[in-house]
Amino acid sequence: MKYYLVAIYTFLSLGILGQGIKMTTGELNAFKQKIEKETQALTSIQTDFIQSKHLAFLSNDIESKGKMYLLADGTLKWAYHTPNQYSIIFKNNQILIDDNGKKSNVSGGNEVFNKISHLISGSVSGKLFNDKEFDVVCYKDGDEIVAHLTPNDKTLKKYIKVVYLYFKKDESTVSKVRLVEPSEDYTLITFVNKQLNVKINPSVFNH
Repeated sequence: MKYYLVAIYTFLSLGILGQGIKMTTGELNAFKQKIEKETQALTSIQTDFIQSKHLAFLSNDIESKGKMYLLADGTLKWAYHTPNQYSIIFKNNQILIDDNGKKSNVSGGNEVFNKISHLISGSVSGKLFNDKEFDVVCYKDGDEIVAHLTPNDKTLKKYIKVVYLYFKKDESTVSKVRLVEPSEDYTLITFVNKQLNVKINPSVFNH
């Protein structure tokens, strides 16, 4: 499988969760409005991440660490540092890959690319709530709110079964993202040392 497909598929997964207490319609609408209002002013996110990939045929999950950069226009970079040097950039309708110095460029001018790129950036920022391509149900689980987003779009359904977005109390951007493939393999991404609205050097997105 080509590297760019492997990299994209890293984001397409999910597992089984305890649901907590389902929000009422009024609570859900208020929460969605809060997220929408606060993310409208969002210009950038810079954060470290820990990624755990679960595959049914492996006895242990695959763990990776790195740094993520996101701009308000959807420009996105995942830079993996451990265990391997690898980066993937979604920029100007292209996927730019740097696999330990080996660079490649994939044109993204198609429906699948656009939907996946939108899904990934929207998951990180929390901007998927008012996307008509998803049914949204939210649960209160301790000091977290967990949003379950089920795709309605036929294209996305081929790759995504459900997306779980975890919000800590009083935060407008996600603390964790869990995505699932129809096969039930999943990826859990936990964000740490998150910084909002910081100036990101444009050279970060150079290829």
